[in-house]
Amino acid sequence: MTTSDTAVHTQPFQAEVSELLHLMVHSVYSETDIFLRELVSNASDACDKLRYEAIASPSLLGEGDALKIRIIPNKAAGTLTIADNGIGMERQELIDHLGTIARSGTKAFVSKLKEAKDGLGLIGQFGVGFYSAFMVADKIVVVSRRAGESDVWTWMSSGGSGFEIARAGDEEAARVTRGTEIVLHLKDDAKKYLESFEIERIVGAYSDNILFPIELVPEEGEPRQINSASALWQRSKSELTPEDYKKAYQQIASAFDDPAMTLHYRAEGRYSYAVLLFAPSTKPFDLFEPNRKGRVKLYVRRVFITDDADLLPGYLRFIRGVVDSEDLPLNISREMLQNNPQLAQIRKAVATRVVSELESLAEKDPENFARIWDAFGAVLKEGIYEDFERREKLLALSRFTTTSGEKRSLKQVIADFKPNQTEIYYLVGDSIERLKSNPRLEAATARGIEVLLLSDPVDAFWTSMPSEFEGKPLKSLSQGDLNLDLIPRVDDKDEAKKDEPEADEAATIAVIKAALGERVSDVKASTRLTSSASCLIADSQGPSRELERILSQQNRGMKTKPILEINLRHPMVGAIAKAQAGSKAVDDLSLLLLEQAQILDGELPEDPAAFAARLNRLVLQGLDA
Repeated sequence: MTTSDTAVHTQPFQAEVSELLHLMVHSVYSETDIFLRELVSNASDACDKLRYEAIASPSLLGEGDALKIRIIPNKAAGTLTIADNGIGMERQELIDHLGTIARSGTKAFVSKLKEAKDGLGLIGQFGVGFYSAFMVADKIVVVSRRAGESDVWTWMSSGGSGFEIARAGDEEAARVTRGTEIVLHLKDDAKKYLESFEIERIVGAYSDNILFPIELVPEEGEPRQINSASALWQRSKSELTPEDYKKAYQQIASAFDDPAMTLHYRAEGRYSYAVLLFAPSTKPFDLFEPNRKGRVKLYVRRVFITDDADLLPGYLRFIRGVVDSEDLPLNISREMLQNNPQLAQIRKAVATRVVSELESLAEKDPENFARIWDAFGAVLKEGIYEDFERREKLLALSRFTTTSGEKRSLKQVIADFKPNQTEIYYLVGDSIERLKSNPRLEAATARGIEVLLLSDPVDAFWTSMPSEFEGKPLKSLSQGDLNLDLIPRVDDKDEAKKDEPEADEAATIAVIKAALGERVSDVKASTRLTSSASCLIADSQGPSRELERILSQQNRGMKTKPILEINLRHPMVGAIAKAQAGSKAVDDLSLLLLEQAQILDGELPEDPAAFAARLNRLVLQGLDA
């Protein structure tokens, strides 16, 4: 044992912790009750971890009391104690867990906390629950003994720049035989949390479904259990109310919103398991983290195993809840989780049931489904790209902004097909506003055709695969050839006059090709344009221009040269046809056709300075004419 282990050791907080504690002490939270929920939740996790580790090492449980959590108010001392007899922490774990924040979401949390008028919904989402205690306490003392260890350690902080850690005294060591004791020295304006009725109210609201008994130890009277300590997912649906489900969701997911969808059932047969899942109504902060980690907890016969079992595919990672198996071994390892055939069957069945429940919700409760789609539609669409088996169902669930309205389903789009229309048309871009003004829409608009406007990054990926819905192919307006001649225009007056070209096709294309050289792969007469002079499209065999743009931003893939489509009925194209081949005017106008098409696509011209000079030259020529 070293001297540094026995002496009082003072250590500064990690920079993010210091900033976080400053925000906690000067809290923007209008509701401070959640500190107790967070500490009770941490105590429950500690009991879960001990129960799991004791599967391999039963001696860790020893001869002590059954796993439980105790809440001890002391009005005379002004302290509130939350104690558990769970796994406990040794010295380095106290430093690691209470002096630093390893989660990548912390900076995002601090940023959001600064911006929020009321940060009530943030704490539980970011894994920083312990620090919420500084909202009500000006000093916190933590005494902990890890299961199976003899050493007991004390951690103390007043929420300033750092903390102290030292070996616990004899009295503390005798009191904490295993687990962790957190003593909060409450601020004067937080003394209400010493009242028994306040403690019972908070536990009833947030922690009733914690699996371990929560005992209130009043200053007078006997200790009593103040939670139901039952696995709600194991109870019958007929016993439960919507309020029970709401409380369970908020406790399981560490959330404050209401669930937009609840799925509770028991599977019997070859494998038996209970399922309680929720779809949140608001978007969690970590929805688009690169690892796409799920948040469904795996239990085996009510013993918590892990929340990292990938029980649902990545595109359903927003779902929160519990799957509790009766058949899996309690000592299942990470390798077994990946390869266990029984778990693979559970994964498949649960994913199918979730998608089916979303279908039912979309039909029976469109308002709640709309809340889910608004928050998680971009995530669900990942499944169209990834899950071939359920692609048709996910397309049916999808809701789109179109040229006709918002939250339109593909069934509605097909129901409003125009005469002779056989394809579902779409356009991919980086914003709805820009898509609505895209020149590639012109021919479809002239015929009253409804077009899907796709602006989520994932849209560029799932549309890159050949797709159809109810036998109707999905067709891009920005890729490959397009022929809408069989679909009549909305206003067919002077149809013949509208189709009269201003320029000869072959000659004009040859002139423009010569002027543009290697900047484009081809120049074609457009069937997409009615009023604009030009647009850029991608070849039907390659990636779309939007997908290319996304991949190039990630330094993935090679950028191909676009095809320039020109409107032979446009006066600018007519001017090119009338000008002398090889003249400066032809070169300027041809380059302007390309550059304005790039700008309309949200791109910069290849040489912005040359573009500005060229545009000025043409404007001045027009003024002199």
